[in-house]
Amino acid sequence: MITYSIIKSSKCLVFFRFSCNFAHIMAIGIKITPPENLSLRDPQASKLGCRIIKNSIILIDELGFEAFTFKKLAKEIGSTEASVYRYFENKHQLLLYLLAWYWQWVNFLIDINTMNVECAKRRMDIIVETLVDAKRENPSIDYVNETILHRIIIAEGSKAYHTKMVDQENTAGLFQNLKDLNQKVADTILECNPEFSFPNALASTLFEMANNQLFFAEHLPKLTNICIKDGDYRELKEMMSMFVHSIIGTKVV
Repeated sequence: MITYSIIKSSKCLVFFRFSCNFAHIMAIGIKITPPENLSLRDPQASKLGCRIIKNSIILIDELGFEAFTFKKLAKEIGSTEASVYRYFENKHQLLLYLLAWYWQWVNFLIDINTMNVECAKRRMDIIVETLVDAKRENPSIDYVNETILHRIIIAEGSKAYHTKMVDQENTAGLFQNLKDLNQKVADTILECNPEFSFPNALASTLFEMANNQLFFAEHLPKLTNICIKDGDYRELKEMMSMFVHSIIGTKVV
């Protein structure tokens, strides 16, 4: 269940009232709410918690997840290490929180970008574009820099679930945001081709492709054929659209 600052059942009514304008929608204050068990207390409910989120994103991007510690984070925010532990048990839980926030943000962007688009094939292309370029910043949430968070997803995202604890964490519902997003994409794939047998597998493959190919283009260029220059992701979008439509037997719109 996706939770914004406005309840899902009335979301479309509010969006239509604002003429589907992204800037106007942001003005009403969208709040992304990851699962409660991803933190010991809601970090978005206090100034300290918001500083923890904001600066953890910056530090993980600068240092890498392995070198990132709560001690370094506490120093950055001018607080104590113990204060960080009041919100998160460890840095793995914090990473899961950030990723859950991101997955919910992408789900929201897909809702916005595909609003009133009846053609399933066109919605599929928009979904691909959103997965590749989900770094549109939300001015109503100043403690999350979506551009930097997007870089963390590309570089560190798989570390959230490639762990020995993944089964227990999955049972606890810690990946529900990712599964909701995956199902939304899978449902659109089935709208394009109801006979396609592997919609969920293709949806999760698209997520991995979007992140891995961007990472390869920047760091391991021999592993990809795309070239990223000045933040221009058009080649990746074209490749992914060609990939998905070829597999499900539709044409790029």
